[in-house]
Amino acid sequence: MFCLSLIEHNLPLPPHLLNRPLLDAIKEELERLFLDKVLSNLGLCISIYDIRTIEGGFVFPVSLGFFDDIKVPVHLLPHKSRMGDDGIWIWEHECGDLPMDLDEEVHFRVTKINYPPIPLEQDANASPFSPMEIIGEIYGDGLGLLSWWAD
Repeated sequence: MFCLSLIEHNLPLPPHLLNRPLLDAIKEELERLFLDKVLSNLGLCISIYDIRTIEGGFVFPVSLGFFDDIKVPVHLLPHKSRMGDDGIWIWEHECGDLPMDLDEEVHFRVTKINYPPIPLEQDANASPFSPMEIIGEIYGDGLGLLSWWAD
């Protein structure tokens, strides 16, 4: 007997999947996590039937001034970060809320460098091709906005 179950999951998408269509990347990651595994109180997962909603998701852009293809995915922001009502990310630190304002200087750690394959054809409305993408993180001692560590 088979049972269809609805599962809600917060899924950090690995950087190497960010160049694929979003739905395909999410389905691939969900299959990696759940397919052919026994889920508590549900049983054996044999298929991902449907993805009902995709909410949230954000990649924090970083620029060196001469190189703009640096991204910091949400799961590599400081833990307990949230997006404020004004669209600015906020780190909920024990000493108070620390906003991650755009256009501020930041220290980050490179976690991965991607060299995507050159597309044979590109849609007219697609963003320009980037031959190299850097994935970084700002969670760690001394990392993050310089204004956080000013004193």
